[in-house]
Amino acid sequence: MERTLVIVKPDGVERGLAGEIVARFERRGLHLLAAELRSIDLETAKAHYAEHDGKPFYGELLEFITRSPALVMVLEGPPDTISIVRATMGATNPADAGPGTIRGDLATSMPDNLVHGSDSVESAAREIALYFPGLA
Repeated sequence: MERTLVIVKPDGVERGLAGEIVARFERRGLHLLAAELRSIDLETAKAHYAEHDGKPFYGELLEFITRSPALVMVLEGPPDTISIVRATMGATNPADAGPGTIRGDLATSMPDNLVHGSDSVESAAREIALYFPGLA
């Protein structure tokens, strides 16, 4: 089994899309292992986005992810769960996301792209430990 971290970002929660987004992952056969609606504090946001520190959009990322509550969750499934999650989410930029994907169907602009998913097994382990240390 493979695990990954998924965040329904503040824009998704604000728009009332958290249930729709979770349902799309569950319909793909992924199991919801843990979930928590939480306000992400600045220190956690900095740790989460550490690889982007120093990039022009870093401050905007921090401001966005900390502006209001987000639904943080761990999904579990087959060995290709991370790939399944990323395909279900669609391209990072909603303008490039295909129909049938979360971002293609529900998002319109950056940075309000509704959802985050770990991009590798290593990132998933780091992010799960950051938000759900008891599962690491």
